[in-house]
Amino acid sequence: MPPAESPGRRLRNAWANRPLLVPGVFSPLVGRIAERLGFQAVYLSGGALSAGTGIPDIGLVTLAEFVAEAQRITQATSLPLISDADTGFGEALNVERTVKLFEAAGVAGIHLEDQQMPKRCGHLSGKQLVEPEVMAAKVRAAAAARADRDFVIIARTDARGVTNFDDAVRRAKLYLEAGADAIFPEAMESAEEFARFAQEVTAPLLANMTEFGKGPLLDAQQLADMGYAMVLYPLTAFRSAMRAAEETLIEVMANGNQRGRVPTMMTRAELYDHLGYNGYEQRDRAYFGG
Repeated sequence: MPPAESPGRRLRNAWANRPLLVPGVFSPLVGRIAERLGFQAVYLSGGALSAGTGIPDIGLVTLAEFVAEAQRITQATSLPLISDADTGFGEALNVERTVKLFEAAGVAGIHLEDQQMPKRCGHLSGKQLVEPEVMAAKVRAAAAARADRDFVIIARTDARGVTNFDDAVRRAKLYLEAGADAIFPEAMESAEEFARFAQEVTAPLLANMTEFGKGPLLDAQQLADMGYAMVLYPLTAFRSAMRAAEETLIEVMANGNQRGRVPTMMTRAELYDHLGYNGYEQRDRAYFGG
């Protein structure tokens, strides 16, 4: 029997069927729901992971916390997982360890960004960039550290929101020469910029369709026609879930009950179905000879 394909290989195969829609999943259960719905890959967002712990996305979450959450997701779903890896949690030698830990956790690939610490959300002001050669060194370290050559290294450049569009293109080409497998151009500001970037950078490209950002929310097929392999929805489910939680708590506080919210909830049976509860119960009985 041939060995199973690695997570990285499964991710590469998935983006060959463009467009690959990649939702951010903020818990293992959400990852499992995404798989049931037919998505072919999922994403762990540093923004969601930070917000879920009650802190902003400014590089405060540690490598160990990222890897632990990534492993919980990969254990819950068979889908390849792309994980945010911020700036690599240090310099080039730190990036080596970052790659080894994510790969050991079953992650299919990571993206590294060319910001200085403290990093910022890609669609906020106040960012600063490292020199392109510094980022290129991190990419070389990441590519060299992986045990599986199919583990995916995605280089994200934030240059469009700090310097200019042309600098983003120059940096992307340098990062590809250093060994990046794909490019993530952050904070493009128009459909025309997305299209122009794809024309100038020949590589698998990831488009970030984050809400409330600098750019338009384009259709996945439109981006695929431009040349993008992957379309990312990093915080879409998280933002929706947080709004639902807030509205539910407001109603409980106002009414002293949750009855009006019950029709909008996932039922106990639906939740247990996603969790595979019946399978656990059947195995437990079998172990006791029942």
